[in-house]
Formats: sequence, C-alpha cells, structure tokens
Amino acid sequence: MAARALSVYLGREAARQIGREGWSADLFSQLLGASGGPKWFILARLDRLVFGDFLQRSERPLSVLGSSIGTWRHACLAQPDPVSAIARLEAAYLHQHYATRPTAAEVSAVSLGILQGILGEDGAGALINHPRIHSHIVTARGRGPSGTTSTPLLATGMGAAALGNAVSRRLLSAHFQRVVFHSGAGPNAGLAFHDFNTRYCRLDESNVLAALHASGAIPFVLTGERDISGAPPGQYWDGGIIDYHFDLDQFCGEGLILYPHFSPGVVPGWFDKFLPWRQAAIHHVDKLVLLCPSREFTAALPLGKIPDRSDFTALPHAERVGYWQACVARGQALAEEFWELLQGGDPLRGATVLA
Repeated sequence: MAARALSVYLGREAARQIGREGWSADLFSQLLGASGGPKWFILARLDRLVFGDFLQRSERPLSVLGSSIGTWRHACLAQPDPVSAIARLEAAYLHQHYATRPTAAEVSAVSLGILQGILGEDGAGALINHPRIHSHIVTARGRGPSGTTSTPLLATGMGAAALGNAVSRRLLSAHFQRVVFHSGAGPNAGLAFHDFNTRYCRLDESNVLAALHASGAIPFVLTGERDISGAPPGQYWDGGIIDYHFDLDQFCGEGLILYPHFSPGVVPGWFDKFLPWRQAAIHHVDKLVLLCPSREFTAALPLGKIPDRSDFTALPHAERVGYWQACVARGQALAEEFWELLQGGDPLRGATVLA
C-alpha cells in the first residue's frame, strides 16, 4: 500500500466530534496559519479546497489568526473569491525575481506588490467587513534596539533577544511586544495570549496593507513598517518572531481548531527553532485538527524537502521556480486525500488520534 500524502492529527475531543458528526465545517471556530514563507507552497492546493469549498459550507463565525505567510493566506480567505486570491498569491510569490542580492527595501517593494495583488481595489474592505471571517494579524513591535532599522543596533537587539529567549521565552517581551490587528469591533483571537503584554488594534482601510506587510517583515530581509495607523508608535516586524507556530496551550475557543500546517512539529516562536526542547507537544490539545504532509511525502519531494527561504540563494532563479512549481503540483495529493476524507464513509480513516 502506497504511503499517504496527508497526515491528519486529531485531538481526543476533535476525534470524538468528527467521528460522531463527520467533517462538518460547523465544528470549527478557529483557523490558524503559521509563519514559514515559501513553506506554504506545499499547502497551496489544499488551501484552495479548504478555503474555497470546505470552510464555505458553514455560517458559523470563524476566528482566523496568523503570522507572516499565514496571515497572507487568510487575507485570501476573506476575499469574495478565495481560490482566485490564492492563485494570485501563489503566482506572484513564486515568480518574484531579483537580479542581484536585493536590499530590504527591494524585497519590501515586491512584498507590498504581492499583497496589493491579493487585495486589489476592494480586498481591504472585504477583509475588514467580512460577515463571518474575523481576521487577526499578528505583528511584533520592536523595543529598544529591536525597534530600529539601523543594522548594527538591530543586530544587537536581535542577538540580545535570542539570548534572553534561550533562558526563558517570557524574556522576549523585553525586546518585542505582540500587536494583533483585528477586524470587527473587538478581538476574538481564539488564543488567550497571556504570555506577553499583547495590544489589540482595529483594522481599517488605512492600515490593512501595512499590518499584512509588517506581519511578514523579517528583520534585515524586509524594512518592516513604522508607526502603523491606529497602533502604538514604533517599528513593526514579523509576527512570527513571537508567534511562529503559536502556543496551542493558549487555545480558549469553543469549537475545534483547524490548522493546515507544514509538519506535525509546532514551535512557539521563531527563536525557538534553534532550541529543540521548545518544540511543543500537540498530544494534549484536545480540540486540534492538524493537517500536514506526511514524512514520506516530504522525503519524496524534489530535493527531499518542502520549499524554504534558503532556496532564494541556493538555487538559480529558473531552477527555484521549477522546483517550487513541482512542489505545488505534488501538493495536489494533499487536497485529493482531504477531499476523499470529506466524502468517505469513515471520517477518521487514516487519522492519528492524539492521546
């Protein structure tokens, strides 16, 4: 029997509800989207099915929470035609090209162009005013040296943040503040966010683009955003610095969590990538539904891995584009297997129930 492309991990309560009611979109109150840049390409076809079909089957309010590319994906979900928006994101991100090693300003200009392509003329309004999708865009507001664009000072701040985080994740709050931009009258992020002094700011037409850009603004790689309208003054960076994959222990929603992800591994913050002991266990997250490529599927990809940012420098432009396109095409298998699960008689077929 061939190895499956899609791995499905279900918390105990999620398995109980799905086993009883099947794959009903009404079961879900939370959608999560992780940071990861080009890693998203392996989920692109799955997103088309989940965003364009599965989640459209419900009228239940849905809180969507993301950082970096996760929140760019969610901006597509909030559009009148999510599938077309995902296709625009896929094409623009995949074909970005730099003749030489780009400056942060050049990468930011391209990133803003990608976002403008997703939103078009009316996309910001669609995101802000969506009747059911309650958007939350996570950013990290720099403090001290981490709140500057001066390369030497920023390097000092990031180094100090990494050292502090190695001692305790809570020490990261001395260098960054979590700022969550939300649609609607008030936030409903679905996570308690009790670990940092979190600030919530309402989205409007004047700050949607800046919030989305800031959420994916990796220090040194992009310029970030300064003094975003409607938010505390300061320098805003990639939300993944604090919330790379999110701390799932903080979930406080009533329904289930849907988490299309790149792997079964969950790392709370960006600096935690380098600390193996910080990889969070998911076995006790009772309401979690995590969809990701199987290890066998990933190993069989070109280069034996999913795309990542290192491909920009490791591969010539044409080779990188071809490799990413191949990964997107292979990702169709994830969508097909999820479709089979939705249509099949056994909603728990092939799933791993976490215990």
